[in-house]
Amino acid sequence: MEYRELKVPGAWEITPRQFGDDRGVFLEWFKGSEFEAAVGHSLELAQANCSVSAAGVLRGIHFTDNPPGQAKYVTCVKGAFLDVIVDLRVGSPMFGQWDSVLIDDIDRRAVYLPAGVGHAILSLEDASTVMYLCSMEYTPALDHDLHPLDPELGIDWPTVGRDGSPLTFQLSEKDSAAPSLKQALDAGVLPTYPM
Repeated sequence: MEYRELKVPGAWEITPRQFGDDRGVFLEWFKGSEFEAAVGHSLELAQANCSVSAAGVLRGIHFTDNPPGQAKYVTCVKGAFLDVIVDLRVGSPMFGQWDSVLIDDIDRRAVYLPAGVGHAILSLEDASTVMYLCSMEYTPALDHDLHPLDPELGIDWPTVGRDGSPLTFQLSEKDSAAPSLKQALDAGVLPTYPM
């Protein structure tokens, strides 16, 4: 596996080695010892999720109170997504900045997000499927959202899908009603950067 740290501190892109022949392909999409050697700590596993999305479905920006915080390890098993990581940790040198990784069923990259950062995915193809490992179970009382189209964040969302057709963004009611970065900062709900 090849690990590349993203511009959001503590977030990583992971590219697995794939072994293919006329029968198909095999890869390790997570390996604890390699993860720990690259990132510097282990990933505690408390929950695993799967989400299937139509082209244009935009999920996020989601984050969890930190502490306790929820780290995620995300990969795409079918189709394609733009995976976006936003540094929401007040006091971080990269506060309000974002980075993105194309995760798909060709390169089969994964993304690791540390606790305290925001996460969003945009499906670039119908029936795209993402799987993610989580360091803590989903706890609604600790869950928060930011509006993914907040102009202050300026995320450069693709406007065409993997096949070149135009995308129409589809957000849940919860994500559509989410506050902006400034509103969340003013409300005091954003996590703080470890000092």
